[in-house]
Amino acid sequence: MYPLIRNRRLRASESIRKLVRETIVTSDDFLVPLFVVEGKNVKEEILSMPNYYRMSLDYLEKEVKELWHMGLCAILLFVKVDDTLKDNKGTEALNTDGLMQRAIKTIKNACPEMLVMTDVALDPFSSYGHDGIVADGQILNDETSEVLAEMSVSHALAGADFVAPSDMMDGRILTIREALEDEGFLNTGIMSYSAKYASAFYGPFRDALDSAPVNIKNVPKNKKTYQMDYANRFEAIRETQMDIDEGADIVMVKPGLAYLDIVREIRNEVDVPLAVYQVSGEYSMLKAASEKGWLDHDAVMLEQLTAIKRAGANIIASYFAKDFIRILG
Repeated sequence: MYPLIRNRRLRASESIRKLVRETIVTSDDFLVPLFVVEGKNVKEEILSMPNYYRMSLDYLEKEVKELWHMGLCAILLFVKVDDTLKDNKGTEALNTDGLMQRAIKTIKNACPEMLVMTDVALDPFSSYGHDGIVADGQILNDETSEVLAEMSVSHALAGADFVAPSDMMDGRILTIREALEDEGFLNTGIMSYSAKYASAFYGPFRDALDSAPVNIKNVPKNKKTYQMDYANRFEAIRETQMDIDEGADIVMVKPGLAYLDIVREIRNEVDVPLAVYQVSGEYSMLKAASEKGWLDHDAVMLEQLTAIKRAGANIIASYFAKDFIRILG
C-alpha cells in the first residue's frame, strides 16, 4: 500500500496529533490520596515523598477546598495514628471519634460535594503493622473481615461515600457489603483493592503512616501470605471477579506501572469501573530522578499517567494529581 498510506501524516503537527489522540487524561480521572495526623497547624513533609505531606484536620480542610477549586473532586483518605493507640485488633479503627471519622466529617463540612473514599485496613492501627489480626504467626482472615466490616460501617456513619478495603482478606467484600446493607447504608460504595500485589514499591507509603510490619518473633515479616505474588497474572482476574460477585462497585490494581499488563487483562474481562493506584515508590522514583536532572519530571509524569489510562484505567489514584493540574495551566 506504500506510498498510498503514510502513517506519519497523522503525526505531522501538534494540531493533528491532538485531533487524533486516542487517550486523554483529565482532572476527572484522579483520586487524590491524603494523609492525616492529629494536632493543629501541622503540615509535615514526608521525607521519602518530596512535596507530599501529612496534615492535621485544619490543614486538611484547606487542602480539600484547594483541590476542589483545582477541579479535583475525589480523595482517598489515610490516617496516621499514635503508637499508643495501636493494638493487634485495630480497636482504634472503630472509635466513632477517631481520627478517620473526624477527618471524614471535616471534609464533608468543608466541601460537601467532595467524594470521600476511605482506606479500610488494620495496618495503620496495628501494633504489628499488618492488615489483619495476628495469631500464632498467622494473619486471621475471617476475624479480620468482621473488624473491617465494623470499620466500614463507622466510616459510612461519619459520611464516607465509598469504603476502600486494601487488606486482601478472602471474602471481606461480601462481609462488608452485608454489614453496610444491614445498617441501611445501601448507597455506600465499595472500591476494592482486588489485585493488590506484595510489592517493594510501597516503602515510602509505609513511612508516611508508620505502618510497616514489625520484626518480632511469631509475627510475619512481610505481607506475602495475603497480598498477591507479583509473578501471577490469572490469579488477578479470579480475585477481581470474586470481588465483583461479592458486591464491589469499583475494582483496583495496585501498584500501577509495573502491572499494566494486569490492568489490561482485567479491563478485557470485566465491565465495572477500574482504578489503578500509582503508588508511593513510583512517585518517589520520579521525584528523585528529576531532582538529579536525570529525567524531565513533567514529561515523564504525563507519559506515565497516559500509559495507565491507555491500559484501561477509569480512575487513577496518584500523588501527581496536583502536579498534573499545575502543568495544564
